[in-house]
Amino acid sequence: MTLQQQIVGNAMQMAVCTLNPGQTVYCEAGKFLFKTANVSMETRLGGPGTRNAGGGAPGVGQQGGGMGGLLRQAMGTAMQVGQRALAGESLAFQYFTASGGEGTVGFAGVLPGEMRALELTGSRAWFAEKDAFVAAEETVQFGIAFAGGRQGMSGGEGFILEKFTGHGTVIIAGAGNFIDLNPADFGGRIEVDTGCIVAFEEGIQYGVQRIGGLNRQGIMNAVFGGEGLSLATLEGNGQVILQSMTIEGLANALKKAQGGDKQGPTGGLFSTHAG
Repeated sequence: MTLQQQIVGNAMQMAVCTLNPGQTVYCEAGKFLFKTANVSMETRLGGPGTRNAGGGAPGVGQQGGGMGGLLRQAMGTAMQVGQRALAGESLAFQYFTASGGEGTVGFAGVLPGEMRALELTGSRAWFAEKDAFVAAEETVQFGIAFAGGRQGMSGGEGFILEKFTGHGTVIIAGAGNFIDLNPADFGGRIEVDTGCIVAFEEGIQYGVQRIGGLNRQGIMNAVFGGEGLSLATLEGNGQVILQSMTIEGLANALKKAQGGDKQGPTGGLFSTHAG
């Protein structure tokens, strides 16, 4: 079934989903907003296809097999939970299922900004920055992808990505306004502030590069440019979604408004922002 959803609002958008009887949608813990009385809510540690030791309805692709099947499910759930803990993500998902007629459930992000519904056809996965995920149909698989050790050490935000595969609708959120780009329209490559990436299609090559060299201009960029030492690079032919506001930028603006600016007079390399 196709997920019927409508994104409403302006400064901080919400996704209102209409569920057919028996249809299930799941969200990251903390993204739920409201539901009608005929929509049940269940919290699980595992993503689609698993259930936690406390029971619960089986997910898509769940297999039997006695004790062996239960052990495989437990190991799969433990691996998912371990990956999410390492990524700093919420450990649990909340599942919503309509019964006795159509049901309605609403979700929201955690920052002022836009939301976007992505339709997965099974041909291409989508990757998103950590914390972008809001909700998805149960036919969409959620995973954690790691960009690589060297990229993670130099890129910060770019090290951990959320990965969505399967068929169906997945809803993501970001800060500020969205802009859609295709690197192929700009010579095949764009360079982006690491905090401005929201999501991109499979087939886009993601990397991190140092800003300039260890020369006068490179040091000026790092110390006074506000970008630190690295930029993200996106190459190939596919859709890229960027956001106009970074979480660090928003946090620093709030601290400055409260008289506690941690960015300092130079920003960039000398920032004391701990988030």
